[in-house]
Amino acid sequence: MATAAPAQDTLSAFDGAKGFMPLAEGLALYAAAVQAGALGLPLLEVGTYCGRSTLLLADAARAAGITAITVDHHRGSEEQQPGWEYHDPSVVDPELGRMDTLPTFRRTLHQAGLEDHVVAVVGRSPQVARLWGTPLGLVFIDGGHTEEHAGGDYEGWVPHLAPGGLLVIHDVFPDPADGGQAPYRVFRRALASGAFTEVSVTDSLRVLRRTAEGI
Repeated sequence: MATAAPAQDTLSAFDGAKGFMPLAEGLALYAAAVQAGALGLPLLEVGTYCGRSTLLLADAARAAGITAITVDHHRGSEEQQPGWEYHDPSVVDPELGRMDTLPTFRRTLHQAGLEDHVVAVVGRSPQVARLWGTPLGLVFIDGGHTEEHAGGDYEGWVPHLAPGGLLVIHDVFPDPADGGQAPYRVFRRALASGAFTEVSVTDSLRVLRRTAEGI
C-alpha cells in the first residue's frame, strides 16, 4: 500500500513557509498524523512558530475529518530572540519591539486554505495543558528546547494522549555536538517510562506509540 502524501498545495505551502523542519521530517510527521487520525481524536502540536509543520497536521486532520490544535505564545523560543542564531527580524512587532509570529502564522494558514481545520491556542503550553480536558490522538512536542520547557511540555500533554496515540518529538539529538539535549532526554524518559514503544526514526524526528499508562 502506498504511503499517504500531503496535497500538492500543502507541500508547496510547506516549502514556502518560514520554519526549520526539513521535508523528510515533515513527511514523517504527516505519516504519523495520518496514522493517529484513525483514532478520530484531535492532533496537538506544541510550538507553532509560523505554521510550517502545522500545515501538515492540518492536511492530515482535514483528510480524517478531525481538528489540529496548535499551541504557542508566539513570542519566540530562546534561540529565536535578538542576537541568537535563529532570530528573524521580519517577525518582530515594530511597535512593541518583541517577536510576534502570530500574524505570519495566520497568513500561512489562510494562504494554504487550511484555516477551517486548525484551532490555534495563543498561550504558554503549561497553562493551556492544565486547562485541557480532551483526549488526543497525537502530541507533537516542538516548543522551547530548554529542560524546563521540553520537560514541561511532556508532563503537561502526555497525560492527555489516548491509548494507541502517537507521541512525536522533534530535534532529538543523541550526540550533544548536533544540538541541545532536552528533547533527547524527553525521548529517553518516554521510553524509560514503559508507556511507549518506538515507531519510527527520521533524522531528528522520533515517533512513539502509547501502549500503557504513565509518563
